[in-house]
Amino acid sequence: MPTIGWFEILIVAAVAIVVIGPKDFPFMLKKAGSWIGTIKKYINNLQNEVNDLDLNSINTEEPKIKIKNKDKDNDKI
Repeated sequence: MPTIGWFEILIVAAVAIVVIGPKDFPFMLKKAGSWIGTIKKYINNLQNEVNDLDLNSINTEEPKIKIKNKDKDNDKI
């Protein structure tokens, strides 16, 4: 996975200032920060919902028994 160094970030910021303009650049940074914050909140809520699921209510013993019995039946054939 490629890494981004400080020099690359500086180049991207310089190009953004030239393209967007120095007056609108702080507004765009604030807007991008807001989007990132919203995405982080959404992902955090999604992770909390997944962690709150009660996975213990799923009975996993029965399928294992069926698989073992099925293997024993195949050995007899």
